[in-house]
Amino acid sequence: MRTSTRIAGALTGLTLTLGGAVLAAPAVRADIPACTQMAELAGATDSDSVTAACSRGVVGDLQSCVTGLTGAGVAGGAATGACRAAAHEPR
Repeated sequence: MRTSTRIAGALTGLTLTLGGAVLAAPAVRADIPACTQMAELAGATDSDSVTAACSRGVVGDLQSCVTGLTGAGVAGGAATGACRAAAHEPR
């Protein structure tokens, strides 16, 4: 097989593989503003901590998100709700 044919085949395979990965990847449904707004309405005292905690919720680390929000003055139930809003987790 000629080198140019091999390169073309490899590039085609790579393109199809990467294209399939993009189509198969879940859509990002993060909502940090909803999380921070809920946390602030629930009594959060430190906006930097709230934003950091909500960012952890976005990537699916709900436990760290809740811990961060409760440390910022948000009650447990409200913190859980805000973290779920960050990840758009169904309720």
